[in-house]
Amino acid sequence: MDEQHFYIIDFDSTFTQVEALDELARISLKNNPDREAIYQKIEDYTNLAMEGKLSFSESLAQRVRLLEANEEDLKKLIKHLKKKVSKSFSRNAAFFKKHADEVLIVSGGFKEFITPVVSQYHIKKENIYANTFITNSEGKIIDYDHANPLSKEGGKVKLLQNLNLKGSLYGIGDGYSDFQLRESGLIKKFFAFTENIARESIISKADHVTPSFDEFLYVNNLPRAISYPKNRILCLVIGDVPQESIALLKKDGFSIRHKTEFEEKYVKDVGMLILADGEKIEQEKLQRAAKLKTIGYLGNARNKFSIETCNNMGIVVFDDPKANPRNASFIPKRVIDFMNKGTTYLSSNFPSIQLPALERSHRLIHIHQNVPGIMAQINTAFAKHDINIVAQFLMTKDNIGYAITDINTQYDKTLFKSLKKIEHTIKFRVLY
Repeated sequence: MDEQHFYIIDFDSTFTQVEALDELARISLKNNPDREAIYQKIEDYTNLAMEGKLSFSESLAQRVRLLEANEEDLKKLIKHLKKKVSKSFSRNAAFFKKHADEVLIVSGGFKEFITPVVSQYHIKKENIYANTFITNSEGKIIDYDHANPLSKEGGKVKLLQNLNLKGSLYGIGDGYSDFQLRESGLIKKFFAFTENIARESIISKADHVTPSFDEFLYVNNLPRAISYPKNRILCLVIGDVPQESIALLKKDGFSIRHKTEFEEKYVKDVGMLILADGEKIEQEKLQRAAKLKTIGYLGNARNKFSIETCNNMGIVVFDDPKANPRNASFIPKRVIDFMNKGTTYLSSNFPSIQLPALERSHRLIHIHQNVPGIMAQINTAFAKHDINIVAQFLMTKDNIGYAITDINTQYDKTLFKSLKKIEHTIKFRVLY
């Protein structure tokens, strides 16, 4: 019998993008003339505890004391938090449904706002461990249950010791209390979650840094919405590119390196290139960039690199020949849309396709030479592997054929080998 696995997940700044008590303060104190100073005190107490510089119990007591919140404020907070679930957790709801028995939310936050948020994701109420508020007859929060181990320093360790779970335990979180589980030896690995906040004092102690929940699922070979985490795709930005462009790419989760030139050490691994107007790519380096999928050029790309080589390698190019001022956002958005959905709308060298994002399916991209019979071979491969095709698109331009197929999520991965072996294939990619 296989060993059971358990996934111990933090709530604040992990499952959600924010610290809930900080957000509750902004709701409950919005009419307080001293609210900005109080907000800052609460945030300071939060950060001191998360970095291990103040005991959790002291931090919690001070924050609750400053809140001046009531049950109506909690209702507003819950509505707000439901919109602030971390993107990578939100898109992997199917994982939580399939592994409902193994997922535990363990938090120093409060059940009153945690349960309504995580229950949407099939997480069982009996698997939610957190503190509880004490309210008076008027519904005002006046205290919390001090007997709960999670209200004390080292509370997560005490709780896990009491639960005595049998199997391999993996912890995911952003703070010191999450690392303490690893330090205690109760969990097999601690994954520092950095999608929302990166605390260097925690990152340095982690077994693995996970910039998204997709990364955690990927390294543990668990089912996920995205086949390959975006944080593993190297996006190289070259030259005087506006910060607006870089910010858009960072926000979408790609691994960004901003350099003054196309350095040799990045050639074999680069997946995306963003170039400032006037930058060039040496032909020899372009030919060796085997993982390169797309180039975004903030200006006219003519004579700056070989479009013919890009065609032969299946590299989609987006540029702006008229050097429109909007290209600081326009070009990165086109590149992001291609990486996320396979959309080639307004590409310089590929057939122009606009595609919707589909749920509960995998999108496969097959780039090939535009010769007769390719689609027949692609669909024969699908038929041989009993694949259910959800949707299919094909466009051609000059010597390039661009086929996108959305398939059912259940499939044999030997299908990929069959598609790559089709004669005249230029590039094959599983999009998500």
